[in-house]
Amino acid sequence: MTTLDPDASTSLAASTTAIQPHTVTSLSTIHIGTRASLLARKQTDIVVDLLQAAWPDHKYEIHAHTTAGDKNQVTALHEIGAKSLWTAELEKLLLEKEVDMIVHSLKDMPTQLPRGCTVGAITKRGDPRDALVLHKSLPEGTTLSSLPRGSTIGTSSVRRSAQLKRLYPHLKFKNVRGNIGTRLRKLDESKLEEARDQGTGVGDTHTVEEDDDGTPQYSGIILAAAGLLRLYGDERIARYLSSDNTEETEEPGGTKAQHKGIFHAVGQGALGIEVREGDERIMELLRPIIDERTTLACLAERALMRTLEGGCSVPIGVETSWTGADGSSELTETRSGALQPQERLVMKGIVVSLDGTEAVEASEERTLRDQGDADEMGRGVAAKLVSQGADKILEKINLNRAIIEEQGDA
Repeated sequence: MTTLDPDASTSLAASTTAIQPHTVTSLSTIHIGTRASLLARKQTDIVVDLLQAAWPDHKYEIHAHTTAGDKNQVTALHEIGAKSLWTAELEKLLLEKEVDMIVHSLKDMPTQLPRGCTVGAITKRGDPRDALVLHKSLPEGTTLSSLPRGSTIGTSSVRRSAQLKRLYPHLKFKNVRGNIGTRLRKLDESKLEEARDQGTGVGDTHTVEEDDDGTPQYSGIILAAAGLLRLYGDERIARYLSSDNTEETEEPGGTKAQHKGIFHAVGQGALGIEVREGDERIMELLRPIIDERTTLACLAERALMRTLEGGCSVPIGVETSWTGADGSSELTETRSGALQPQERLVMKGIVVSLDGTEAVEASEERTLRDQGDADEMGRGVAAKLVSQGADKILEKINLNRAIIEEQGDA
């Protein structure tokens, strides 16, 4: 299994300790790299606002670039397979010292970074959950379980589709690529009225899943809640899909069935700032904007994925929350202030087969104080998943991928 280059995490490990006195005093311009999408620019503005509050005498210049992931808006992510789809071009600029740091959605950052690069900071997490957005013609209160049989849900993530196939086998899942605005447009342009006329009711018969030209007709799409909230607020969110947000349906014979939500992606909702290894000037600049709870939770999540050798094309999901002395549990983004000695991180993980027929889950709760603790926790949950058969599920996924690549378009 892949192991973390110990040198690539030294800076961030040091940054999770108490914030040191500010020593960066000279006026300078800080060059910040980011993707060119609207969401990437919005997230970079969030980081710039934090830096300006901590260092008002500095200037901040944003350099937006189009990455390979931005250029290919058609191919499904799991078919592309590249682990640095959103980062490689920007990392080249960083290593060539054309930018001082890069702002990423942490979920898009590979757990193994190029030599010479490291995660310099992780800021306070946004909402880590996935969210369901429904076609505007559907009535209020529509849920995944109440959609007609054969309704199509759009997602570019095999993690989402694998979990949802397991929970909602009456639905179909199709790839949908593009930035958030493009995906919302594809949803809104779907011809659902025409499709629904061919069905006889909720959960009965099927809907038309494609137009005459093969274009999918989406009843809904799944997106990261954080991106939606940062750009559009909660207006389009029909339902949050965390694992504890359950739907109850009445099955044939009058029995009740519980349908839970799904585990989110590693690092989802958090912003990671990548820097050159050993660049102490930039590391000092970033220290005031690091969020300790988010950092420790995300380091644990990334350690789990790194141990399982997962990435964007592997259905691995997680959930983390902090538990206080009173037993209350809160998602990472809802707690503020200094991390208290009595707080413990609760971490859940899941690995699912691509068709949703196999799944294993594991969880752990412990006190975290530094990156070593977080890495150990992530590896511990990964070991529990492997002991229950996660390695066999992942082995099948990798075997299927090799066969597909070998056959090409056959």
